[in-house]
Amino acid sequence: MDAAELRRELETIFDGAVTYSGEHDPSDLHDESLHERLREPFAVARPRSTDEVAALARWAYDHEVPVTPRGSGTGLSGGATPVKGGLVIAFDQMREVLRVETGDHVAVVQAGITLRELNEQLLGTGLHYPVYPGELSGSLGGNVNTNAGGMRAVRHGVTRHHVLGLEVVLIDGTVLRTGGPVVKSSSGYDLTQLLIGSEGTLALVTEVTLKLSPVLDHSATLLVPFSDVTEVATVVPTLVASGLEPSLLEYLDVLTMSTLARGSDLHLGVDPSVAERTQAYLVVVLETRTKEQLDTDLEAAAALVGDAGALDVYVLEGASASQLIQARERVFWLTKAAGANDILDIVVPRSSVPRFLDEVSAIAQRHESFVAGCGHVGDGNVHLSVFQPDEAKREALELELFRAGVALGGAVSGEHGIGIDKRGPYLTLADPALVELQRKIKAVFDSKGLLNPYRHLDVRNDD
Repeated sequence: MDAAELRRELETIFDGAVTYSGEHDPSDLHDESLHERLREPFAVARPRSTDEVAALARWAYDHEVPVTPRGSGTGLSGGATPVKGGLVIAFDQMREVLRVETGDHVAVVQAGITLRELNEQLLGTGLHYPVYPGELSGSLGGNVNTNAGGMRAVRHGVTRHHVLGLEVVLIDGTVLRTGGPVVKSSSGYDLTQLLIGSEGTLALVTEVTLKLSPVLDHSATLLVPFSDVTEVATVVPTLVASGLEPSLLEYLDVLTMSTLARGSDLHLGVDPSVAERTQAYLVVVLETRTKEQLDTDLEAAAALVGDAGALDVYVLEGASASQLIQARERVFWLTKAAGANDILDIVVPRSSVPRFLDEVSAIAQRHESFVAGCGHVGDGNVHLSVFQPDEAKREALELELFRAGVALGGAVSGEHGIGIDKRGPYLTLADPALVELQRKIKAVFDSKGLLNPYRHLDVRNDD
């Protein structure tokens, strides 16, 4: 069937917003991966309902057209990169909060709603959705597909800890519900958890049932300078074990902090004599129900980091605290502007972070490359900014970095997903038996290999 016939058939079953090859909005043709891939899809469709998603999926299945789901396009691994001649299903017209059950602490939302929009609509309920990947324009569907985590995972966990159920569309148009608004179930296979993190390769997420958390009214931010980055990582298990339950534990090496300060016009009040001895910073956010408890927790946290070798402890007030957290959220954009060639999100056991950071330094030196870092040190997720323009050298460097993380019991990606960018290293380092089992699961859901192909487990290339 030629392109004109495909278009006529698509317009017969779908009367929503759609663009065709040659007329697409350029922003629909990429995500935020640093590796540009120019692929022209046949069509970009914007459904408004689950029924319309199902109709689009059936059309794609019948005509064997590859399908790429797209949320807000904020992913960093090429997961939303269109397929040449394929269909992009963009969910930005499906962004409603369908209902909020305050007594059950549950919200049911469409997949295209953003994190910012969700929490704005929850204002006044005393509840919020606590997962905080950093990019608040990211969609809930995208977060589900990558099992997004972020800065607050140390206390609140990642996406899979807050998703109670899903509505999804299979590639043949079948609509399926998994889970529901209950906090426990022992009824059959847990397909909800299987689909979370599957990067759009098994089904199209149209609706998400979320577990919400109470808002804590009192918070404070500590900025703690250390003379060595491994000291930061070493103190984190002590903080976690203390019972203080920090909501955020982030490390930033001195270069990353300097980049943030310049790019965001931050003035944090660090004494110059302390700053010149500092190689890394720990950022700690504490949240409690009462001011009295917060004051007690601040005192305890300051004592713990002081005993661990902190050069000083700064309690940031009001605007300076929020500015620092907002700047940390923008670190990708600032690093990108600084010329980084790649951003990695390797995760290792929390106790192994100091050893891993030492290995990162040694590996970077061996490969004559520059690697800067920050990350969610509270859950072992280390974000590395790689500066190495030579592609062959960069691939060799990164494979060694991935191998070092996996050898410590970690994984290639902690929250950004495999996508296209990390497919090669993932397949090289993963257990072959595990990969084969995943491919069998993929075949059950998508026997024609149409859902988000050419990434994750798929060794084919979109040429």
